[in-house]
Amino acid sequence: MKSTINLGYLVFLSVVAALGGFLFGYDTAVISGTIAQVTEQFGLDALQQGWYVGCALIGSIIGVLFAGILSDKFGRKSTMILSAILFSTSAIGCAISTDFNQLVIYRIIGGVGIGVVSIISPLYISEVAVAQYRGRLVSLYQLAVTIGFLGAYLVNYQLLGYSMSNPDVSTGWWNLVFVSEVWRGMLGMETLPAIMFFIIIFFIPESPRWLILKGKEEKATNILERIYTSSKEALFQLTETKSVLSSESKSEWKLLLQPGIRKAVIIGVCIAVLGQFMGVNAVLYYGPSIFENAGLSGGDSLFYQVLVGLVNTLTTVLALVIIDKVGRKKLVYYGVSGMVISLILIATYFIYGESWGISSIFLLIFFLFYVFCCAVSICAVVFVLLSEMYPTRVRGLAMSIAGFALWIGTYLIGQLTPWMLQNLTPAGTFILFAIMCVPYMLIVWKLVPETTGKSLEEIERYWMKNKN
Repeated sequence: MKSTINLGYLVFLSVVAALGGFLFGYDTAVISGTIAQVTEQFGLDALQQGWYVGCALIGSIIGVLFAGILSDKFGRKSTMILSAILFSTSAIGCAISTDFNQLVIYRIIGGVGIGVVSIISPLYISEVAVAQYRGRLVSLYQLAVTIGFLGAYLVNYQLLGYSMSNPDVSTGWWNLVFVSEVWRGMLGMETLPAIMFFIIIFFIPESPRWLILKGKEEKATNILERIYTSSKEALFQLTETKSVLSSESKSEWKLLLQPGIRKAVIIGVCIAVLGQFMGVNAVLYYGPSIFENAGLSGGDSLFYQVLVGLVNTLTTVLALVIIDKVGRKKLVYYGVSGMVISLILIATYFIYGESWGISSIFLLIFFLFYVFCCAVSICAVVFVLLSEMYPTRVRGLAMSIAGFALWIGTYLIGQLTPWMLQNLTPAGTFILFAIMCVPYMLIVWKLVPETTGKSLEEIERYWMKNKN
C-alpha cells in the first residue's frame, strides 16, 4: 500500500529520541579530558585510574540488562525518561563529588544511563519509523553519538583553555568547577543536554507498536494517524502489527527460544561482539596514545582527538544519507573491506615505517581512513540492524541481550588493548583486528537478510520462516 507520510513529524520524533545518543557520546568521550586531573587530585595509582575510566562501562552493562525488560513493561518513552534522570544525576553528582568513591558511583550511574539509552533510543525510532525512511532515521541516533563525542572533545578543549587563561577569575564554586578543578565542569556540563532531553521527551508519544502490544489500540491508532496522515493507512498498519502479534502466543522468554528468533538473537550477539574486536573502540580510546608513541602528536593529542571526532561525525552524516539507498549489507561490504585495507596499512607502518622513512603523517591518514570506513559501515549499520531484527513482543528483551554482548565486547577491548599493544606489538594488534573483520563479513553475507525497505513485520516473518 502506498502511504502518505508525515515526514516532518517522523523526523521530530527521531531527533528527540536521538538526543539520547548525544548524551551517550558525550558521557563516553568526556572522560578523556579529565583523566590526568582526576589522577593528580585524588592520587590515583594505575589500577585506580583504569577503574575510573572503566567503571562507566560496568554501569552500561547493568543498564542494557534491564533496559529491555523495563521498556517492554513500562514503555519506550518512560524508559527514556529514566535514562535522562540517570544522566542528570550523574552529571551533577560528578561535579560536586567530594572524594574518589563518590565520583566512581556517579560515573556508574551515568554508565547505566548509557546502557539504557543505547537500547531504547534506536528501538523507539525503529518502531515509529516507516520502512523507506527507517535506516536514515535510526542512523540519526549514531550521528548523535558521534556529535556527542565531538561535543565532549570541544567542551574539554574550551574549558581547559578557559581555566588556564583565567586562573584568578574568582573564588567560590565558579572557581572550583571551571578553574581550579575544571574536570568538574567538563563532567558537569552534561547536565544541560540531559535536562533538555528530559523535558522534550514529554512532547513525544509512546511507541504505537508497544501500545498495540499492551492492547491500547485507540492510542496507537491516533499516533499512527499522525504518522501516516490518514485513517485508512493507520488502520492498515494497526492490522499488520496485530496479525503478527496474534501469532505469538508464547511468553517473551519462550519466544526467544523459538528456532527462528533464537537464530536472530545469536546473529545479533555475534555482530555486536565482533564489531568491537575489529578495533573500533580501540582506535577511539587509544588513538591519541598511539599517535604520541609514533611521535606524531607534538604534545597536542587533543587536536587529533577532535580531528578523528570530526571525520567520524561527517562520515556518519554521509551514512545517514545513503543507508536506505545503498542498503545495509552493501555498506558493510564496502566499509569493512576498507577497514581491512586501512588496518593492514597501519600495521605495515609500524613494521616498516621507520626503516622505510615513511612520514608519521601517513599514520594519521591511515587512522582517518579507518575511521571513515568504520563510521560509514558497521557503526552506522549495527544499531539499525539490531533495532530491526526482532519481533515486537521481544524486541526490547532481545536488544538488551545484543546490547549486553556489545558492552561486554567494549569492556574487554578496552581492557585488552593496552596488553595487546605491549605483547602483540602495535603491528600484531592491528593485524588481529583486520583478521576479525573476516568472520563479521561472512556472517552478514550468509546469515543476515537485507532489511532495507522492508517493514518490521516483513523482517519478523523472514526469521519465522528461516529457522535453520
